[in-house]
Amino acid sequence: MSLSEVDRGRATWWGVGAILGIAVLYVLYTFIGTFVFSFFIYYATRPVYKRIRRRIPQPSVAAGVAIFALALPALLLFTYALLVVATQLAELAEEADGAGVFDPTQIPGVDEELLGSVTSPEALLALDWGRFLTFETVGTVIGSFSGAFDTVAVLGTALIHLFVMLALAFYLLRDGGRLSRYFVRYADEGGVIEAYGRAVDADYKSIFFGNILNAILTGTIGVIVYSLLNVFAPEGAAIPAAALVGLLAGVASLIPLVGMKLVYFPVAIYMAGRAVALDATGTLWFVLAFALASFVVVDTIPDLVLRPYVSGRSLHVGAVMLAYTLGPLMFGWYGIFLMPMLLVLVVHFVRIVLPELINGTEIKPYAVDPSYLTVGGPFVYGQNETDEE
Repeated sequence: MSLSEVDRGRATWWGVGAILGIAVLYVLYTFIGTFVFSFFIYYATRPVYKRIRRRIPQPSVAAGVAIFALALPALLLFTYALLVVATQLAELAEEADGAGVFDPTQIPGVDEELLGSVTSPEALLALDWGRFLTFETVGTVIGSFSGAFDTVAVLGTALIHLFVMLALAFYLLRDGGRLSRYFVRYADEGGVIEAYGRAVDADYKSIFFGNILNAILTGTIGVIVYSLLNVFAPEGAAIPAAALVGLLAGVASLIPLVGMKLVYFPVAIYMAGRAVALDATGTLWFVLAFALASFVVVDTIPDLVLRPYVSGRSLHVGAVMLAYTLGPLMFGWYGIFLMPMLLVLVVHFVRIVLPELINGTEIKPYAVDPSYLTVGGPFVYGQNETDEE
């Protein structure tokens, strides 16, 4: 075999590899939101998965318990909270200009009356669930779904995306450690990938589990707690736009130090001022109940639950805040996950790899050269989690 034949063969394989790489990038680009959200589910459930592995040695069973017993119910609860917020936004928009800009009933096949009943805490509490447990009701529901082809198509697409998210998160939990060791063994030169990967992983854990999960959990709790509080509110003393206030509290939790206090403090002051202005001081007890529920249930409890898991915060607070703010503006809803991911990748590339590349010297990452170990550095062995199979 001549050299030209060998070169031609290698060039052909490089061409095949380039085509396959472009195809993979196209798939990732097409379903970028699904893949990014699956990484969030992975990092959100990984600490729980590690605890389950201590009691369940089989990685597949432990990953399944973490995903389907914890992540899936939490995801469905968050979806319901978003549905409540969307319904309330539609009502506010209709009151403002007569047009429901955020109207979820515009989705094909969504029944307005049913949606209003499901997203209303008063209606749910007063609902007679026993009347739904009959063969006639089940038959009616099945018949309705069989006739609503648009609804079935929408639900089918959503279920496919949900399946991909959960499946990818499941396999990352089960095989993430094995995959990382494969790259370190076959693609790493001098420990660069290992050092870079560990530093990125530590900050992903902080961002996804410590910050974004806290915001989602807080927002979901806020929507449900405030909506339930309004069920018992005295006349004229209800929380204004309760579900929206709960969602904004979750978003505000991303702000350091003050967090969601930026939301429920002004709302409590407004409610108290309204009670005094309307000479309804007898309803101030509801304002106090709102403030206590906000501080204890919405603010303190999620923080206490997540704080023990948050570590490795080496990113600049301002840079993270800009990533949270600019991400959704640039990429859409998934930008709040994607932009911080890009920030972490860039920051640690600049800190670990770029100085040596510019100087033209051999790359000596933190994992290899002990002289690089400094207090407060991005990665120090023994302070980061290690993946289990």
